[in-house]
Amino acid sequence: MVAEARNGRRPRVVIVGAGFAGYECARTLARKSRGAAEIVLINPNDYFLYLPLLPEVSAGILEPRRVSVSLTGTLPDVRLVLGQVGGVDLARRRVEYTDPEGRTGSLGYDRLVLTVGSVNKLLPIPGVAEHAHGFRGMPEALYLRDHMTRQIELAGAAEDPAERAARMTFVVVGAGYTGTEVAAHGVTFTRSLARHNAGLRGAPQPRWILLDLADRVLPELDHRLSRTAHRVLSKRGVEIRTKTSVKEATSEGVLLDDGTSVDTRSLIWCVGVRPDPLVESLGLPTERGRLCVDEFLAVPGHPEVLACGDAAAVPDLTRPGETTPMTAQHAQRQGKVAAHNVAASYGQGEPRAYKHHDLGFMVDLGGVQAAANPLHVPLSGPVANAVTRGYHLMAMPGNRVRVAADWLLDAALPRQGVQLGLVRSWSVPLDTAAPELARVPADGRAGKHNGPAAKAAKDDAPDRRTAPGESGTTGEPGEPGEPGESEGPGEDTGPKDRPQAAGQQSDGPRKAEGT
Repeated sequence: MVAEARNGRRPRVVIVGAGFAGYECARTLARKSRGAAEIVLINPNDYFLYLPLLPEVSAGILEPRRVSVSLTGTLPDVRLVLGQVGGVDLARRRVEYTDPEGRTGSLGYDRLVLTVGSVNKLLPIPGVAEHAHGFRGMPEALYLRDHMTRQIELAGAAEDPAERAARMTFVVVGAGYTGTEVAAHGVTFTRSLARHNAGLRGAPQPRWILLDLADRVLPELDHRLSRTAHRVLSKRGVEIRTKTSVKEATSEGVLLDDGTSVDTRSLIWCVGVRPDPLVESLGLPTERGRLCVDEFLAVPGHPEVLACGDAAAVPDLTRPGETTPMTAQHAQRQGKVAAHNVAASYGQGEPRAYKHHDLGFMVDLGGVQAAANPLHVPLSGPVANAVTRGYHLMAMPGNRVRVAADWLLDAALPRQGVQLGLVRSWSVPLDTAAPELARVPADGRAGKHNGPAAKAAKDDAPDRRTAPGESGTTGEPGEPGEPGESEGPGEDTGPKDRPQAAGQQSDGPRKAEGT
């Protein structure tokens, strides 16, 4: 890379977000630059989350760290800044962020790549935001794993048949990739738990209901894959209700739009995603909430800013007039193109337009079942499962041996039916701009979001108090203060602690004073 130095320093490239697009952009750019540029990656966590395997974490197949790849361990030439980006000053070329301890900071850039990803999609349905939980981050997966285990255990101890039935009923809304895999793995996991619970001997099996407004499961995929998934789920006893959705949610259950009422303590929301709210705050043109970019992934009017992944409306050159879908294979490849084009802006190579033909899709249905069409060749059953797992192992940037070992252990040993209670219902609300972070209220009190398990709030979400001024291990920052001032992208401002008077308690995030 030909470095364009200012004031005797290397140019700085800031990448916001370490999902598929951000991680691949940072890795590719580090290889291309060979130290000629400073590459900074801003992310709330110190790991890349391999989202496709998250349903297996919630079902007890994989341990959480298996799908969490260390950023510092696999990107040695990239500087990691832990923080949640709250704003971008395009005129001054600065990114403002809040670190895990609530301190605010500001970071300048010469090139900016926005790969902020997406969050849970909300619909204006009464009670959903209060009583449902999404499935976009590690905290939500850990909560669901604990929640399923807890509900089966509470059902085994319940004397009221109606309460027992409600606790053993799980409703998944959305029959796309995520919803289908959550239901497929969840029904197997909960039945295993119920089989080993003495209080549930002779009781009906856990009930799983999968809802979608579409006329079939996996509506975005080939009909053959859809039929395979429908057949496997139905054989396991999952009730598939198409052309149906939730009309209202309460702490005791859900009312469906066909008039059916379902008593449940578990409402799992998998209806899709929307771009990260940071995109809207930029004040730039968007398309369906996604940041408008050209085929070179550049933001019109701001050639120093690129965007890709779920947050960007990238023109699909294989389908004129369309934009690329929000999938991992597109995000990962867009990250590579973004890195190439950043290097090209400094004289290394020519800009490259993004163009990619889908290579097929894979859906893990648990056990030895899967539905896949690699290179558009339809597969099902154990063969599809082997292809799917092989693909995931190749696609993961690390932890491959550990993942394979967990799969072997799961095939040979029973799963551990233990709930640790580390992630509570109120800490993973559906309406959040940061599903990758567990919420810790500023006053230390549990919030109002107790999900459908609110009926059992006393045993599902007891208060966890934090002394004023202290931060929890996964604390969410409060209201940010003003970012520190500094001139030029080469001088970042923090974060640093602000001196306090003796005995004075912190009343929110501390301002980065500048260095």
